[in-house]
Amino acid sequence: MKKKIKKILIANRGEIAVRIQRTARELGIATVAVYSTNDRHAPFVLNSDEAYSLDGATAKETYLNSQKILNIAIASGCDAIHPGYGFLSENPGFAKAVEEQKIIFIGPPSSAIRKMGDKTAARKLMSNAKVPIIPGTLNPIKSYDEISNIVSEIGFPLLIKAADGGGGKGMRKVDSYSELKTAFEQAQAESQNAFGSNRVYVEKFLTNPRHIEAQILADSHGNVIFLGERECSIQRRHQKVIEESPSSVITPELRSEIGTMAVCAARACGYVNAGTVEFLLDSKHKFYFLEMNTRLQVEHPVTELVYGIDLVKSQIQIAEGDALVFSQSDILPHGNAIECRIYAEDPENDFFPSTGIITHYHPSEGYGIRNDSGVCAGFTVTHLFDPLLAKLIVWGSNRSEAIQRMQRALREYAIGGVATTIPFCNFVMKHKNFIHGDFDISFVEKHYKNMESTSSETNTRIAASLAVAFVTKNKTSPSPPNSLKKNDINRWKIMRFEES
Repeated sequence: MKKKIKKILIANRGEIAVRIQRTARELGIATVAVYSTNDRHAPFVLNSDEAYSLDGATAKETYLNSQKILNIAIASGCDAIHPGYGFLSENPGFAKAVEEQKIIFIGPPSSAIRKMGDKTAARKLMSNAKVPIIPGTLNPIKSYDEISNIVSEIGFPLLIKAADGGGGKGMRKVDSYSELKTAFEQAQAESQNAFGSNRVYVEKFLTNPRHIEAQILADSHGNVIFLGERECSIQRRHQKVIEESPSSVITPELRSEIGTMAVCAARACGYVNAGTVEFLLDSKHKFYFLEMNTRLQVEHPVTELVYGIDLVKSQIQIAEGDALVFSQSDILPHGNAIECRIYAEDPENDFFPSTGIITHYHPSEGYGIRNDSGVCAGFTVTHLFDPLLAKLIVWGSNRSEAIQRMQRALREYAIGGVATTIPFCNFVMKHKNFIHGDFDISFVEKHYKNMESTSSETNTRIAASLAVAFVTKNKTSPSPPNSLKKNDINRWKIMRFEES
């Protein structure tokens, strides 16, 4: 049944809340923001039509408090809720509660979220649907004795993974029997702490695979389409930092196979709305189902730039009951897109989160550049939430042009007051392995950590000296403020010295 959405509550924060607001405004839909104490003056709050406090500071008190959010949606007269990504976006209980209130949930049915959120149930479902899965268990492991028996079947190395979560939490790689018991107990404990469940399962560990994911859209009329793949292999702590579309190693034939399996996965769980099916690709270009993300992905903009489709707009239209306005034959890629996630993290300190006040903020501009941001100058970055500040996305007519454009955009991007991943992204864009498309999920361990251990101290000393030399040569030019941290000095070097 079709229903026109008039007001959306965005159950999220930061850049994704701003992203959703923009499309909603273009569609003439009012938006309601909910915010924590520290987010009171954040751009997504100021950009909304209405904003309501969640009366708390932590995620548990605010963006994970489903009842508070639902009460605000009802009181403010919202007829839809968009969960964004993270927080409650893949919580089947929240989706079910929204459905029961006759409010439109802009995402898949709670039944699909539940099916795909349980990793072992999802593996079993995919196996039955003939989607290739990584060798391992189809049921949660209940005891150490059980896991030791399974090892004899699949061998080492293997992964112990949380059955009820993702994002690298509750995951342990095991290379030998001597590590097995400790890894099993640690994975259980971390899973219990992160997801409220200690259920884990086992998969064969694929050595140095690539992380490839498939974007799908499905409507309530039985139409499911595949919008190409994204390459997500540049990661730290099992979490993505750089993504691109299309992947440099996927042939048209392999793309067709991946797309077919992604559509099969969506149909198998009764999926509706936007979703992503994630695969691991081994060295022989065989791919295996990893998991399905039943929400909008952080990296969705690269697909939008390559395929010319506003995925948030499609989400809203599908939620309103509309059929997809395009068929699979209409989905044609154009050019290449790359996304760099700008995190408040220090790459030279093992990507440790950085907190503080953003003293200045100057994102890149120009042809083929998009900046999805959730911050501004004066914004306080705390330890309470994910450290993602913004996403820098570029488009090029081919991969080489996209890389060159990203190199230029990163040189222009300046954030002061906190350490960021900009220097790391700059490193990747200039690395020969990335340029040649010769990389996998071990890129950081193979290339960046070896580099940073030998160059960190030297870079800081050289950068400071160059900054002084620059000011001495040109006293009318601005100089770095006295409060600059090490990362700020590195940014000053990038912005000022490399141009000379």
